[in-house]
Amino acid sequence: MTTTTIHTLNEAALTQAIGYWNAGDLDSYLKLYDDKIQLHGYTPQPMDKPAVRSFYEGIFAAFPGNQLNVHEVFGIDDRLTCRFTLSGRHSGTFLGVPPTDSPVTLLGITILHFHERRCVERWSI
Repeated sequence: MTTTTIHTLNEAALTQAIGYWNAGDLDSYLKLYDDKIQLHGYTPQPMDKPAVRSFYEGIFAAFPGNQLNVHEVFGIDDRLTCRFTLSGRHSGTFLGVPPTDSPVTLLGITILHFHERRCVERWSI
């Protein structure tokens, strides 16, 4: 496969996953991640797939109906970089913070490393 084809397939997998996220379908969203995913940036140590699921379940519980808006995606070979906004209403406890019922907007940038259309490593800020 060419580098362009690999990039296109990975971007399509990411786009599909974001659609699942915005539909509230966490199980389908998580299919983006390989079983050996290492996600860096949310906790002091890299998160494995069960920890990723737990973290995202917390987001869905605290910010029901939250939405991911992707502003830009670019990459090369097996890597994609994505600039995004997560928005929602803080309606449940998250990381020990009680609900405020306030709108929340989180800006982020993430770098995803893929193998066979699955994210195997991710770095986020």
